[in-house]
Amino acid sequence: MGRPRTPLLDRERITTTALQLVDESGDFSVPQIARRLGVQTGSVYHHVDGRDGIVELLRERVASAIETATLDLEPWDTAVEAWARSYRAAFAAHPRAIPLLMTSPVRAPRVLDQYERAVTRLLDAGFEPAGIMALITALENLVLGSALDLAAPETMWELPDRAATPHLAAALAAAGGHRADRAFEVGLAALMKHARTLSGIHGSLRPPNFPVPPVT
Repeated sequence: MGRPRTPLLDRERITTTALQLVDESGDFSVPQIARRLGVQTGSVYHHVDGRDGIVELLRERVASAIETATLDLEPWDTAVEAWARSYRAAFAAHPRAIPLLMTSPVRAPRVLDQYERAVTRLLDAGFEPAGIMALITALENLVLGSALDLAAPETMWELPDRAATPHLAAALAAAGGHRADRAFEVGLAALMKHARTLSGIHGSLRPPNFPVPPVT
């Protein structure tokens, strides 16, 4: 028999299978990938640099959905806000991958290139180098926490006895829907207000999708 026209195994198939496993259970193993693809475990290692290599392939796959062109928008704060929204949407599509990806060092070249673009954008906007990574990390904490929150139930507080927590009950009743989106808007507005004070450049943000209280 001749070789199959379509290879049984390549990096794309390995990445797709690993992401399916992560979406299902929050983790993967190389033997699991091999079984699902119908190959020997050793064959997988011929295409990737072990588990760490697969994690970086997953990072590249998830991050590929982030629209990096948003970093070219003007003014700079609109660019950062748009990048944050796209970042959140990309990871919200695979929330179970977040703990896996955020607890291992970033090595994937395409992802590092995106960070390079973000840092360059902030430098060009007037930020001091010493504060840039703290700002990006804070933005990521907000984005990734919110992406996880989008996968949580809309109702996170169950009140068996509303009389015991009347103020909480009233606040929940007044909050309305889209809990995770509204919380993200509050956090993003506060972060961007602080970022503008660091840069010394007073850009303007487009109105958020949901009304939020003023940040003082």
